[in-house]
Amino acid sequence: MASELQDYIAELQDYIAAGRAIDADAREIAALALQQVDEAEQAEVDAGWDETIDRRLDELMSGEVAPVSGRETIAIARARSAARRR
Repeated sequence: MASELQDYIAELQDYIAAGRAIDADAREIAALALQQVDEAEQAEVDAGWDETIDRRLDELMSGEVAPVSGRETIAIARARSAARRR
């Protein structure tokens, strides 16, 4: 998994470097093209989020999971991040 992430990051860095190598007008056109989403693709993304939201709400309402405050969530994320750096 870590290797896949490193490969992804390296590939992303290559794309960023290539983007910086083109002129500003071409960069703007590329940015606009990347922001456009096909309606069918967006509908698929929206449906996936709807399913996730419904599932998570069901888990919360049934008591299968307990709510966690925003502050607690941030504290957990910081602790996990610090542990990975050790």
